[in-house]
Amino acid sequence: MKWQNAIRDYQLFLKIERGLSQNTLESYSRDLKKLTFFLEQNEIDIAPISINETIIQQFIYKIAKEVNPRSQARIISGLRSFFDYLIFEDYRKTNPTDLIEAPKIGRKLPDTLSEDEINELISSIDLSHSQGERNRTILETMYSCGLRVSELITLKISDLFFEEGFIRVIGKGNKQRFVPIHYNAQKYILTYIKNIRTHLNPKKGFEDTVFLNRRGNALTRQMIFIILKELAIKIDLNKKISPHTLRHSFATHLLKNGADLRAIQQMLGHESITTTEVYVHLDKSYLKEVVETFHPRK
Repeated sequence: MKWQNAIRDYQLFLKIERGLSQNTLESYSRDLKKLTFFLEQNEIDIAPISINETIIQQFIYKIAKEVNPRSQARIISGLRSFFDYLIFEDYRKTNPTDLIEAPKIGRKLPDTLSEDEINELISSIDLSHSQGERNRTILETMYSCGLRVSELITLKISDLFFEEGFIRVIGKGNKQRFVPIHYNAQKYILTYIKNIRTHLNPKKGFEDTVFLNRRGNALTRQMIFIILKELAIKIDLNKKISPHTLRHSFATHLLKNGADLRAIQQMLGHESITTTEVYVHLDKSYLKEVVETFHPRK
């Protein structure tokens, strides 16, 4: 079995059997290609069904010099998943990563913006051109609903259920959820569709996509990053932000204002409550307030 064929079959397995997104598939593939590149560089001619723990350890030792512990742990996890797949398909009997320990990493708390910083970002958008109206709508939608950037750029007009006050979101693994949307965000979306989008000529395949560029194509993830980066520079915001920062801010502000953690979990589309619990660690003032408010000995 050649590496190229094994990786291709593994990608199909992840896509069809596990329903993972294209972004996740590409991430897994990149890590496997790093291993195959290492083998080529060192002239190690060995198949995926024969590679052993010693060679994997040599590879991990090399990448440990090049990437941070978090990335190293992710690569080891990806390799472990790949070899588990080979075992599942009866190509191997053992997993060569079983005895390899990932580096200890602390839980990274997400960056957030204050409510004032969110308002300042949005207020700094130049509304004198159509892209400004679109960009304001994008930020309002992401912050109102806590969307991932991939969920935003694939949002469809047919996913908007404003009479009910919800939008339908297709999240990781093509899992569907309905998220409440604030009436202000609804207003901006309807205005954008009526006044801006209606003048665009959507390219084939994007007729139902909400947010389009001037050429009628869907926006890319990179474009959303650029929009936020330019706004952050414009207001002299000394924080490194990304589209995910708006998602983190959405969850943190809800929690701070008294929202239930389970409700936040559902809106974010987290499978496990432990993923959502990071926001409890982020806002310790909320925990203090809970004890002072609800403890019988207050």
